[in-house]
Amino acid sequence: MRLIPYVRRSETPSGLWPENTSLFEDFFNDPFRSPLSKSNDRWLPAVDILEKEGNLILRAEIPGVEEKDIDLKLEGNVLTLKGEKKLQNDQERNDFHRMESFYGSFTRSFTLPESVDREHIKAEFKNGILIITVPQKPEVKPRDIPVNAK
Repeated sequence: MRLIPYVRRSETPSGLWPENTSLFEDFFNDPFRSPLSKSNDRWLPAVDILEKEGNLILRAEIPGVEEKDIDLKLEGNVLTLKGEKKLQNDQERNDFHRMESFYGSFTRSFTLPESVDREHIKAEFKNGILIITVPQKPEVKPRDIPVNAK
């Protein structure tokens, strides 16, 4: 059985629809890509941000990225995550019949609040998930104040 390569292009005759319908065509042909972005080489990993036990936790999903290809920097209050997901050496783009995986470089930046303890930020990478733990300064954490009755 021979596979037929999948090519994204408009199937509508050019005289029937205005040219700006490509926004809708792009959405229905590839709903996971931003309709405003025309580049297949840009992707942004999903990042969940939560607060747990007084720490901010950033959880970035970057499967297929090697630890050596991850760059994490803190400049001022901006935490920047950069990386690159590369094709394997034995693969070429033109060898694929359909390519739904994202490859290429990415950058995500997050502005941290003033209350974080910049010196104790740590990152752990396991099974394609990067977990960044950003502790808050102790004086910012809420504390209970006992009330004495007289």
